[in-house]
Amino acid sequence: MQHEARAYDTLHMGRSSIDLYSNDVGKPFVEIKSFAAYVGGSPTNISVGGRRLGLKTALLTAFGQDPVGDFIRHFLDQEGVATQFIPRKPGHRTSAVVLGIEPPNRFPLVFYRDRCADIELTIDDVLASPVRQCRAFQFAGTNLSREPSRSATLFAAEMARQAGAQVVLDIDFRPDQWHDPRAFGVSIRGALRLADIVLGTQDEINAAMLTDPAHVQQTQSVSDTKVQGDVQEGIRTLLSLGPKALVEKRGEAGARVHVRHDAGPAEIIDAPGYPVEIANILGAGDAFASGFLYGHLNGWGWRRSARLGNACGAIVVMAHGCANFMPTLAEVTAFAEARGGFD
Repeated sequence: MQHEARAYDTLHMGRSSIDLYSNDVGKPFVEIKSFAAYVGGSPTNISVGGRRLGLKTALLTAFGQDPVGDFIRHFLDQEGVATQFIPRKPGHRTSAVVLGIEPPNRFPLVFYRDRCADIELTIDDVLASPVRQCRAFQFAGTNLSREPSRSATLFAAEMARQAGAQVVLDIDFRPDQWHDPRAFGVSIRGALRLADIVLGTQDEINAAMLTDPAHVQQTQSVSDTKVQGDVQEGIRTLLSLGPKALVEKRGEAGARVHVRHDAGPAEIIDAPGYPVEIANILGAGDAFASGFLYGHLNGWGWRRSARLGNACGAIVVMAHGCANFMPTLAEVTAFAEARGGFD
């Protein structure tokens, strides 16, 4: 697909929010005194990350008729993300997230998504968007948690695919957004027929496979070997449902790309990470997605694209927030070159 043939490199669909991140790093949640206000929401973060790297990005989310929506739109407009397709939803609120930061492994997170505007996206909103004028359409699994967003998202994926765009699904498992985690698994597996590329952590891959209530709650007694076996079996199953590639995000270990072939087992491509000191893990996966998409759409190949994604994720994991700290191409290139480059 030629760059000049499409108005946008990427269209991202899903949630947006104001993110309030604790300024009292290391303090228990009950002792937080103040927060910093950032922009968040997985597809929103990815749209900003891609734009900073040089992609022409558009966002399809929704705001309430409130100052929080104004806050997010102002930031996105400054970043150069196309916002003219974002509707306002009267009677609904722009969502919010509150986060405590207790590194290296405790980040208590609270979503405020009651009467949330972005879950009210409709098929008409999709029709008013440039879904036929993007090279890649990316959406989040949370979009499928409720109607009308669920049908609108699947409709958008169908339209994008018919128009020749690549469809990218970020599994994006947020348990508290679902009435039953098994419903998440059913929805993700149903959407895979429309996806070309799937992005997910090991936990998200396992969640996408949930069918048995006995496996919904993971226990500490499950061995690492068993968990790894479940992940690999899950990857094989998910690939069999349609995607040509599944990108397994593996934290500080980097990423592993599983590429399906018509005959024989999937090709496995390892892309090592860039070890850094963790300040805040939230947003690292979205930074990875923005870097990976930039590389993929610019013909970097699976491994190098994943390495770029790893470098973007490493930069953001050292920062306080998500979208506000996404790197530019010059910044991430300098970071990687100081650590051996992308190859």
